[in-house]
Amino acid sequence: MVVCLYKPHPPHPDMTVVINDPTWLPWISNGEFLSYFAVVSFTTVVYDWALTFGQEFELIWRQRRSFMTVLYLCVRYIGVLYSVITIPIGLPVPMTDVVGSIVYFMWIWMPVVVNAMLGVIIMIQIYAMYGRSKKMLVFLIVVLLASTISSGVMTVVGHAGVSAGEFIALGYHLCLTIDDFSDRLDLSYESLISTAIWEILAFILAVWIVIKHLRELRQSPTGSTIGDCFIILIQSHAFYFVAFATVACFTLGSLSANITFSSSVGSTLYTGVLGVVQALQMFVLGPRLILSIRKYHAELVARSDEGTRMTSIHFQAGGDSDALTSGEGVLTGGDV
Repeated sequence: MVVCLYKPHPPHPDMTVVINDPTWLPWISNGEFLSYFAVVSFTTVVYDWALTFGQEFELIWRQRRSFMTVLYLCVRYIGVLYSVITIPIGLPVPMTDVVGSIVYFMWIWMPVVVNAMLGVIIMIQIYAMYGRSKKMLVFLIVVLLASTISSGVMTVVGHAGVSAGEFIALGYHLCLTIDDFSDRLDLSYESLISTAIWEILAFILAVWIVIKHLRELRQSPTGSTIGDCFIILIQSHAFYFVAFATVACFTLGSLSANITFSSSVGSTLYTGVLGVVQALQMFVLGPRLILSIRKYHAELVARSDEGTRMTSIHFQAGGDSDALTSGEGVLTGGDV
């Protein structure tokens, strides 16, 4: 179990501290309760991976390697790893200081890294939807960089001086995180604010360009395919954004002292649901941002082989940038 304490340093670095204070019992029980939610998150991520592995094999592994392929594989398999390490975090299992520190910082930094990768995926897709506008690309890069750097800095500040130590509380082995600065600003949850700003802006830009294109293509006899493509894009973005908005709302609620510093069943349930929704947003709906478009592209290619005229959105081989192409035959380059 990983719990945050203030300055409970062991008398000797190599000694295990024994705690017999009965007030620890609610925290130990809540940690075990949270482990059930960790199992739910793990099951959800692994089940989705197994469910979509056929598509992943056809649309990712068997396709030409590209930057988007790397992003997909990183998000997908970091999600599996993250889901695995969250299970022992809530359980009273023996864990050395070094292992505890590694697990803790992986638990803290993986969401930051994955959200940055998902931001890049969304940025490239919006860049495609805006017809590869260089001005839009520069704007998106600046906003995403500002969001990512801000989130990273707040995460560093929020966890500076944190280390891990092995304790035994009421017979349970615990690996507790030790904070050397009790007066340090805790920015663990505030780091999501900059990411939320980026996600809201990206969703607004996606909705705006979809509405614009649907209006322009309403009277076009060849506009149905590209209209369908934009609908697929906005559907995947909408599901992802709803999940992210839920995570953001739950995270803002976690700022309350009644949640953060409470050992009640209600606060534990709140934290557990937040963990499940966060895993769903990053590691289930995140990879589907790419899979949904690649699946649609594969269906267009299959129809084109039967002589169907198509229009599609794809990534060029040169640098994984998007383009809107129209015409006969199959697409060139690495698709989304």
